[in-house]
Parts: sequence; C-alpha cells; structure tokens
Amino acid sequence: MDNGPLSTRKLQTPGEPDQYPAGAKGVSVVADNSGLKRRTSSSAGRDRPQTCGGATSAPKRVFDILVALWALLLFLPLLAVVMVAIQVESPGPAIFRQRRTGYRGKVFTILKFRTMTVAEDSGEIRQATKNDTRVTAVGSLLRKLSIDELPQLWNVLRGDMSIVGPRPHALAHDEYYGAMIPTYAARFRAKPGLTGYAQVNGFRGEISDMRCMSDRVAADNSYIEEWSLALDVAILLKTVPLVFRDPNAY
Repeated sequence: MDNGPLSTRKLQTPGEPDQYPAGAKGVSVVADNSGLKRRTSSSAGRDRPQTCGGATSAPKRVFDILVALWALLLFLPLLAVVMVAIQVESPGPAIFRQRRTGYRGKVFTILKFRTMTVAEDSGEIRQATKNDTRVTAVGSLLRKLSIDELPQLWNVLRGDMSIVGPRPHALAHDEYYGAMIPTYAARFRAKPGLTGYAQVNGFRGEISDMRCMSDRVAADNSYIEEWSLALDVAILLKTVPLVFRDPNAY
C-alpha cells in the first residue's frame, strides 16, 4: 500500500460489496504512518457532530478568506459575463439558491449559477446525470468547467463554507444517506468546501449505488481527521487541472 502523504494517495477500500443495504456498516478511512487503513463503525456519526480542531482552526479561516478574495477579484469579469449569458439564454434568475447542511448540521443557503430549467429545493431532488435534459446549453458548459460553483466564493467569505472541505449535498440527500451510512454525519465536523479530497480522488458525479457515497464519505472523514494547511494547498492544486479534464463533471 502506498505510504505517501494523504494528499497524494487515492483511497482504496478493497473487499467491500458493490452496494450497502440499509443499516449496513459504513466504511471510514483513516491515515497513520503506514498508510490508509479501513475501519467500520455501526454508530459513529449518528450523533450530532463535534468540532474537529485543525479543520475548523483560525489559520484555515484566514486561508479561506485570502483565497476567496483573490479568486473573486480574478474571476469578476467572468462572473459578469456568465450572469448575462444565463439570463439571455433562458428566463429566470442567474443565481440558483438551495439549502444545504453545513458545519455541525447548520443549514445554510448555497449559491450557484443556474444551469438547469428547474430549481428544486424540497421533497425529492433528482441528482444531475450524464446527458441530463434539464441542463441548459450554457449550463452544460458551466458544469463541465465547474464555473457554476464560483458564486460559492461568497459563501466562503460569509463563513458558510471553506475553500476545501466535504462537498455539501441537498437536504433530501443528507437525510437519505444519513440513514444508510452510519459515519455520514461525521462529515459535518468541518465546513463544506468548494472542492475536497473526495473530488480530487475521483469520488464525484452521479451516485449509482451506495458504495459511491460510502467512498465519498470515507474520503471526507479522512480529510477532516488529517487536516493541515499543506493538505488544503495540495487539494487546491490538484483541483485546477481537473477543471479542464474531469470526466465526472456534467
């Protein structure tokens, strides 16, 4: 097994079934000096999540503010062009708002560029799939390049999110997967991020079975437990090339 730093290792969970049935034990992955190892838990994460030192520290907050301010200034002209393009293509607001679960289970409103003809925020929310007919032409390009996520820089400045952290899911998805994966709620020990350890390791895109989400949750919890500024920088650097060649972005 690879003994390199967490930021450069791809998670491995060999021997697990392709799908976890309801109530099955979840898998969380932690790192030690000998590399990643698996552990199971039947109860962790069901209680209200507690704080997790470094992943909610003052240095991380300073890093978030500096990166978010720099990125907003850099992308300001692009943001203006995108807003106009969205409104010219189809009626409706350029910014899509949806409730998500944040740090310690607190609900906040996430901001995204509107990429679909629908704006779901309650009841059953269908995740975007490849060749989804709800996605507009402009929205398809924005999603492919992850430009639709840029308004979340404002969420970072407000303190709702972090630059790096577990990606937030819709409330309906949190409720569903929280009941299926025991360690799911442990993701809320840190603020959700614009990008994350799970995303740079390929755990992004459509959830085809419970294993997909379980792997994503395992990666999120590993990141929280092993957090460092160096890890955040490494994840951010790995995110940049994925913007242009991530097959799971659609």
